Amino acid sequence: MDDQSISHTRWNCTYHIVFIPKYRRRIMYGTTKKDMVEIIKKLCEMKQVELIDGRVCVDHIHMYVSIPPKLSVSEFMSYLKGKSALMIFDRHPEFGTKYGNRHFWARGYYVSTVGNVNEETIRKYIQEQEENDKLDYGSY
Repeated sequence: MDDQSISHTRWNCTYHIVFIPKYRRRIMYGTTKKDMVEIIKKLCEMKQVELIDGRVCVDHIHMYVSIPPKLSVSEFMSYLKGKSALMIFDRHPEFGTKYGNRHFWARGYYVSTVGNVNEETIRKYIQEQEENDKLDYGSY
C-alpha cells in the first residue's frame, strides 16, 4: 500500500483487526453475513477508512484496514461496533429480542499493526540518519 496524505502529512497506518459477536455466537451466515459485509463497507467508507481486505466468518470478523492518523483505532472500533450493532438489529430485529440488551459484539478486539517495513529496517534507517547528521554537521 502506498503512503497516503492529508494536510501536510504522509501516512501509512494499516492494521489487522479481529472481533467477535458476544459469547462468540455462530450467527454470521446467510443474509446476516451479506448484511454485515455491506454494513462494514459502508461504515468504513463513512470514516474514510480503507477496507483493504476482510472476511466475515461464522463467529468472528477479520479486517485489514488503513485508518487515517487523525482517527485512533479505538475510536474507529467503538464507532464500527456501535453503529454496526444498531444497523444489524434494524435489519434483523429478532437478534434484539433473542439475545437481549441489544449487545451484539463482545467487548474488546484484537489489533496488530501491519507495516511495509520491519523493526530492523526502521532501526537501521534511524541510525543511518544520525550517522549522516554527524558527517554533515559534526558531532553535537
